[in-house]
Parts: sequence; structure tokens; C-alpha cells
Amino acid sequence: MKRVISTNEAPAAVGAYSQATTNGDLVFTAGQIPMTPEGDLLDDEEIEVQTRQSLENVKAILEEEGLTMQDVLKVTVFLDDIEDFDGMNAAYKEYFQDNPPARSAVEVANLPKGVGVEIEAIATGE
Repeated sequence: MKRVISTNEAPAAVGAYSQATTNGDLVFTAGQIPMTPEGDLLDDEEIEVQTRQSLENVKAILEEEGLTMQDVLKVTVFLDDIEDFDGMNAAYKEYFQDNPPARSAVEVANLPKGVGVEIEAIATGE
């Protein structure tokens, strides 16, 4: 059975979506952009800062479910400019130093609110 996960430690969902959902075994986060829980958008910051904030949001959502970044199985990173890959990857590595999850990183035409990165994750709840 599907259950919605929500926390005040990450930006609130501002549309017809949840911060995350789970079936008890897997947790699926919505794409997280570089926005603070207070609603401050970091779209003018360097890609490293944007990546860290996006991952902090993922981390906060997982923590609401009692999970850590080590429980992440798969990450998808959307970049508005693939030339930002190295900077994103440098910040990303801070969160996944040992046994990193599977990952896809793709360039897209546009991201919400003009940000440079959006990150979603799938984690195991077992």
C-alpha cells in the first residue's frame, strides 16, 4: 500500500505531487531542486551549492522515514547544462563516498524555476 512521506525539513510540495512515497520496501523521492526548507531559491549559486542543497533535501526526506543516504539505490540527476557535470559530481561525491548508488545524469532543456540541477532518488526501506 502506498504511503506519503512529508517533512518540514525540505521544501514543501507546491503542486500535485508528494515529497516522497513508499510502499514500505522502497522510497521514491520527488525531484528536489536547490530550494531551502524556508523557500529560498538558490538558482543564482554555483552548481556545487545547488547540488548540495538538492541533496540536503533528499537527505531530509529520507531521514523522515528513518533512512540515510546509504540506503539510496538509484539517483537521477537532471542538469540544465551538462558542462556543469564536474561541479555537480564533486559535490555529489560528498554525500556518497562509499558504495555509491547507481546514477544517471542527463542534460535537459529546462528545470523548474530556472535552477541548474534537480535530483531524485530511490531508496530501500528494508
